[in-house]
Amino acid sequence: MAILEVCTGSLQSVINAVEGGAQRIELCSALALDGLTPSVGLVRLVRERFPQLKIHVLIRPREGDFVYSHSELRQMAYDISAVLPYADGIVLGALTHQGDIDLMAMRALMAATEGKPVTFHRAFDVCRQPLVALEQVIQLGCKRLLTSGQAPTALQGTDMLRRLVDLAHERLIIMPGGGIGPANVHQILQLTAATEIHGSCSAGQGVTSTDIVRQTLAAL
Repeated sequence: MAILEVCTGSLQSVINAVEGGAQRIELCSALALDGLTPSVGLVRLVRERFPQLKIHVLIRPREGDFVYSHSELRQMAYDISAVLPYADGIVLGALTHQGDIDLMAMRALMAATEGKPVTFHRAFDVCRQPLVALEQVIQLGCKRLLTSGQAPTALQGTDMLRRLVDLAHERLIIMPGGGIGPANVHQILQLTAATEIHGSCSAGQGVTSTDIVRQTLAAL
């Protein structure tokens, strides 16, 4: 069965996700801003309350683009170090002004993760050369790539997603994300041949719904 990763932006969303059957989450804050780094307190509390839950922590210091200054990259490295004891994986991404993977920045951030699995997030969806970027993400040693296939939603991006799955060829997990729900999750998995999928399972206002998590899992 495919794996559902639930994107959660608060403690209540985590509780709802677990009650719905989620076994892995992406933990962040400010979902209205497409997700920012959560507080260390929240990460630690979720780990204490749910010791068996797989927790992947988003590292994104601000809203807007994914082009980071030297100071912002230092902040991100500090954030990684702070959450690392409580995280099973780290979610991040950095680009150049030209819309390419920022390899120098990514290598520094990857080093800060101390070998824990890294997901390159949807910064990929604004890369100007997605197939080149795919190979770079693989070469960096990332475990997963979260993407909508450079489309507004994963359902609209299924052609690109399938191409990425085929090209990655087990070197990297391609994880569709964007507009995922009970009504389309099975179709997206079938069309893309993906084995993992990502969604907030929200019923509105950015709060994860226990029922929608349960329904999405049932539809896998």
